[in-house]
Amino acid sequence: MAVKSKDYYQVLGVGRDASKAHIKAAYRKLARKYHPDFNPGNKEAEERFKEVQEAYDVLSDPEKRKKYDQYGENWQKAAEGFTPPPGWEGFRTRSGTRSGGFDFGDLGDLGFGGGGLGDIFEELRSRTGRAGWAGRPRARRGQDVEAELELSLEEAHSGGRKTLNIRAAETCPTCRGAGVLQGDRICPECSGEGTVLRTKPIEVNFPRGIRDGTTMRLRGQGSQGTGSAPPGDLLLTIRLRPHPILAVSGDDLEVTAPVAPWEAVLGTKIEVPTIGGKVEVTVPPGSQADQRLRLRGQGLNKRRGGRGDQYVRLMIVVPQHVSERERQLYDELRRISRFDPRTEQGSR
Repeated sequence: MAVKSKDYYQVLGVGRDASKAHIKAAYRKLARKYHPDFNPGNKEAEERFKEVQEAYDVLSDPEKRKKYDQYGENWQKAAEGFTPPPGWEGFRTRSGTRSGGFDFGDLGDLGFGGGGLGDIFEELRSRTGRAGWAGRPRARRGQDVEAELELSLEEAHSGGRKTLNIRAAETCPTCRGAGVLQGDRICPECSGEGTVLRTKPIEVNFPRGIRDGTTMRLRGQGSQGTGSAPPGDLLLTIRLRPHPILAVSGDDLEVTAPVAPWEAVLGTKIEVPTIGGKVEVTVPPGSQADQRLRLRGQGLNKRRGGRGDQYVRLMIVVPQHVSERERQLYDELRRISRFDPRTEQGSR
């Protein structure tokens, strides 16, 4: 369910000037709170989790956030509109309209006479000849296109396929790359370039075990070349979305597991989430706070085979509200126990 009319900043509970770190912290807190693993069967929590996920997807991406701040909830549609090239607002012609401080009247000083634009273009054409001015554009390899692909931890672990929309130059549909129409008229669609900028979908196959920051080169998927020149490449940088529960360290994962004081003392068995689902873990008697238990082979897939490990960090949680009987038992334990944590700590 997409967030259409909600304020992404309100969804995450942050101000519009929040830093990237603040946004990430807010996301992880809310994602953990509403994650389906912690709210089985709770549809309201599931929808809330999706809203939090969508808000983070936009606000964590500098370009998306910039467009969202500018256009609001219609940022995706508005962002597809016309974007003037650098210096457009300063362009100046003889009529007085300005753009970039350049004056077409200055062309007269270069030996082209003092006529208007039509006279200047005609003079250029007569000097360069058809092939140089109004002929097919010179063969030129297409430019490489840089883009980012955001993946979840699960997607990076298992590999797969995703569709990505990129902005790249394509062969002009009006002149079919010639740059001119019949009668040697410059193509109005591409202004004689032979290519136009379009948004196009790209199917991306990414391997299992891919890591954050990896750059994939997709040959021939960049901007279209002119003439008979080949297209450029797509340079795709992988970005991993922070997981609400699992922390990543190289090939390894880590999760924090809360245990009660008596579970730490006596030992117990608990279920913890992993990248492949929940598994049972044995907490040994006498476990300590921040102690790490190792789950071999439960980490991330590696590109060349094998898997990393997962660590379970124990967090001992003390009950804040106890019954009268529980209080009596704790009081009796205090009287009969010879354990002194301060003495034990000093003797280590």
